[in-house]
Amino acid sequence: MTRHDAFRTDRPPRIGMLGGTFDPVHLGHLRSAVELREALALDHVHMIPAPQPPLRDRPQVAPEQRLALLEAGIGDTPGLSADGRELARTGPSYSADTLAELRDEYGDAARLVMALGEDAFARLADWQGPERLFELAHVVVMTRPEHAADDSARLRELVGAREVASADALMAAPQGGLLRVTLPSRMAISATGIRRRLQHGESVRYLLPDAVERAAVERRLYRTPHPPR
Repeated sequence: MTRHDAFRTDRPPRIGMLGGTFDPVHLGHLRSAVELREALALDHVHMIPAPQPPLRDRPQVAPEQRLALLEAGIGDTPGLSADGRELARTGPSYSADTLAELRDEYGDAARLVMALGEDAFARLADWQGPERLFELAHVVVMTRPEHAADDSARLRELVGAREVASADALMAAPQGGLLRVTLPSRMAISATGIRRRLQHGESVRYLLPDAVERAAVERRLYRTPHPPR
């Protein structure tokens, strides 16, 4: 059975894209993907590591290693997959190009969703071709109740009248909408903090999936090599 064979046949497929550096993937990332899928009744969520995000510093670990950690972290979780399609590209990775590939794969009627956190959403107007994102997909912002939205004038202009109040309203069309959702579990886990702990040989237990922790420790990922004496 292929992934597509398991989709419902009484409505167009609902597909999520959750990108990021995943440097490394942690339980907060994975729990958000599971709860996003439940909140929007998505058939599948593609978790896509970016080799070099245009607006961020270069990740500390190679893209292939981050993809392997993501695959290990997801394991057999239903409805999630580690998608390495961006690793084949040279130069910066643009989300619009990935959405275009997913749109071609799933068809014009599919409900395609790009999910991102509030910090990334705040910079959306600075992305490459931000209007194209809405031409290809819906944008879903995973919000934090303690975070007061302060959208810039450029971002408000980009969003315009696209925002809707519910998942049902969002899914009425294949693309073009914006929805803010607050997921049930708000896990304040920092990849930066995890990298720092791994660098110093400190415990990361219960911050990472067991398989990711084992791989990171055994391969000494994120450890600073000691200079020769």
